[in-house]
Amino acid sequence: HQVVKQCRFSSKDLQGIELIDSYVFNQAEYIRFNSTVGKYVGYTELGLKNAEAWNKGPELAQELGELERVCKQHAPIYYSAILDKTVAPHVRLSSVAPPIGRHPAMLMCSAYDFYPKPIKVTWLRDGGEVKSDVTSTEELANGDWYYQIHSHLEYTPRSGEKISCMVEHISLTEPMVYDWDPSLPEAERNKIAIGASGLVLGAILALAGLIYYKKK
Repeated sequence: HQVVKQCRFSSKDLQGIELIDSYVFNQAEYIRFNSTVGKYVGYTELGLKNAEAWNKGPELAQELGELERVCKQHAPIYYSAILDKTVAPHVRLSSVAPPIGRHPAMLMCSAYDFYPKPIKVTWLRDGGEVKSDVTSTEELANGDWYYQIHSHLEYTPRSGEKISCMVEHISLTEPMVYDWDPSLPEAERNKIAIGASGLVLGAILALAGLIYYKKK
């Protein structure tokens, strides 16, 4: 047997705040109090009998008081402690393999670890919004209050163009724009530089060995 108490509200002014008490036995709800309805409602034979009795007894007045005593007193605490908090997203713009289709290239704009859930990701091409060939996931819950989202843009590269990903979130004072740089990332450039240096050094050593061999 269990009792599940819920306070439902969606704004700081607490308009439409609602208290719901559900009484459950063997995993089946048999009676419920809803402050909007203003009385108990039964769902089983036992629930109907209890609802009739409780609606005439002191239980109803006690439940009506719970809306003020429990829900309205705690809602501001929840807002200040949790609901008003915001965490800005970490954004990564990358090139990914495109599916077989009309375009040879595809970019992915990923926003990680943001809160609360609502977020807007927009693609820009030379300053103008791109609406076609764009696919996005829903906001995906990480399981730790944070969310992530991924948006893809299929496109055909043009010389001199500028492609950007714009992210709008309540944690940001203004939309953040991330420009795509088609050049290699620094890590990749370092790998190429190290590889080229090794190749040059190997060639020098080989040449020195050949000269030494000829002189001998």
